[in-house]
Amino acid sequence: MSLNIIVLAKQVPDTRNVGKDAMKADGTVNRAALPAIFNPEDLNALEQALRLKESHPGSKVTILTMGPARAAEIIREGMFRGADGGVVLSDRAFAGSDTLATSYAISAAIKKMGDYDIIIGGRQAIDGDTAQVGPQVAEKLGIPQITYAEEIEKVDGKDIIVKRRIESGIETVKGKLPLVVTVNGSAAECRPRNAKAVQKFKYAAVPSEVADDEKKREFIAERPYLKIGEWSANDVNADLAQCGLAGSPTKVKSIQNVVFTAKEARKIENDDAELENLIIDLIANHTIG
Repeated sequence: MSLNIIVLAKQVPDTRNVGKDAMKADGTVNRAALPAIFNPEDLNALEQALRLKESHPGSKVTILTMGPARAAEIIREGMFRGADGGVVLSDRAFAGSDTLATSYAISAAIKKMGDYDIIIGGRQAIDGDTAQVGPQVAEKLGIPQITYAEEIEKVDGKDIIVKRRIESGIETVKGKLPLVVTVNGSAAECRPRNAKAVQKFKYAAVPSEVADDEKKREFIAERPYLKIGEWSANDVNADLAQCGLAGSPTKVKSIQNVVFTAKEARKIENDDAELENLIIDLIANHTIG
């Protein structure tokens, strides 16, 4: 049984480097001021998709991302690891989207894609930490969802069995295809790039990346496997009132980088009595216990 798998991935600002210029006046993230990386849990999701592809010959893995043209780097990274291609949703109309507007645009693109069995994404993105987009996409598509997945154990016919990690432990659940699965960071790490795939797909691009380079355009035109899709709001028949800032009720007041520093230090010797006294003090001031 072959599967059509869509992986939802996002190019995110590296939140480990938040500075004073990380936020614009309108309350949106100034992505140009921060290094861009592949959202970590989306890499965990990609690995689950690639394992399904390996266990179900003939399956196809397509990556869907939203952002400016440079977000095509996410597609290339996925192709280096085994994905078959992807689409970038790129339009000024999508700028400033919160989770509601993002899930609307993504669901519109998935509807355009049409044929899919499983949609897999990371539990959440590190630039928002909301864990809302995956479930919202499922709701907009009217299909089931399984969240907090740690491993997709089996797909048999229209049934899928998933192990998920929750606060109280681990549970195994069954779902019906098609459905959305969101994957935890505790899932298996994504495999590294494949050297042959890097050589094959390193020139893959969306049309706007090569718009000013005739030679690259001709090079890609002769090699269809290097074409990465690029869709606008019109391409997915999106309602502009539900896109970008217009469709985003969430407003960010401010963001800041919080660094925790110790107010005082205490040095103890390798002595049982001193260790015992330290533990008593930590319990007394409610640091532990």
